[in-house]
Amino acid sequence: MEKLCEIGEKAARDYISSKISTRRISSLDITIDVEGAKPITVNVDVEIVLSPLMKNYNVEKLVGEAKQKAFSAIEDYLRDIACKSKG
Repeated sequence: MEKLCEIGEKAARDYISSKISTRRISSLDITIDVEGAKPITVNVDVEIVLSPLMKNYNVEKLVGEAKQKAFSAIEDYLRDIACKSKG
């Protein structure tokens, strides 16, 4: 479970830093909750506050894309370990 959180957080953080310089980010909080065993439920929450210089930047779009990157990374990891356990 901890590994899933780390993977998701890293994917979201990497995506955001690939789009915006860290100097333009006032605060960034990424929370990932994983519940259950089979099936698991994953919740990703991304909160970002950009510097006033970025006032015209579409933050909602950035947050949505970062969440999707987190979900994709977690999904890929789960798919990979499922394949290894069958092999």
